[in-house]
Amino acid sequence: MTNLGKRGFGHVRRLLVIAPHPDDEAVAAWALMRRLRARGATVEVLVVSDGGASHPGSRRWPRPRMVAERRRETRRVLRPIGITPPAIRFLGLPDGGLGAPASRLPHALRRALLSRRAPDLIIAPIAEDAHEDHAAVARALRAVPRRGEARAVYHVWPAGAGRRLRGPHLPLAVSQVPMKRAAIRRYRTQAGLITDATAGFTITHRHLAAFAAPRERFGWDA
Repeated sequence: MTNLGKRGFGHVRRLLVIAPHPDDEAVAAWALMRRLRARGATVEVLVVSDGGASHPGSRRWPRPRMVAERRRETRRVLRPIGITPPAIRFLGLPDGGLGAPASRLPHALRRALLSRRAPDLIIAPIAEDAHEDHAAVARALRAVPRRGEARAVYHVWPAGAGRRLRGPHLPLAVSQVPMKRAAIRRYRTQAGLITDATAGFTITHRHLAAFAAPRERFGWDA
């Protein structure tokens, strides 16, 4: 399979994108979500963690402020492509702890999925992603029974690893690549806004090139 429309994505009317952290949804599927919304499809986003652990030690950005801002960033980025706040759900689980033995992830994810109308397609992280939170979401999803939907996976870490996915891909128009990069930079807490943390993540030019490559790549989760 080499492009959308040969299987699965072309007929999707209800899409659910599962993001371990606020911003993974845009990295994984910004162009796909935009295209499906333009076709009139329903697109929902489920953000699993609160995103509060990205810059530990910041005095200007304590965890409650960070969590609130990361939610605002998600809404700001998704609104221009037609995804409004009612279509975005935040589970608010602890960032960095989704794979912990006592994590509430399996129960919370199962409840979130089975309490809503089933989508045609779920897109979620691949189990081989190097980030433990991403891998934990993949494992938890596999324990949730399917209700007839197709499932596809995306790869975020290491950045650029998605090139190895052997599934459908979505080529971005030349104009869409800078648009996606601009969207990712609007997650300002991850793009250099915070400078007083003892440690922290900042999207580099290398990350941005990988996260907003000329194609969004996915693999089918059998």
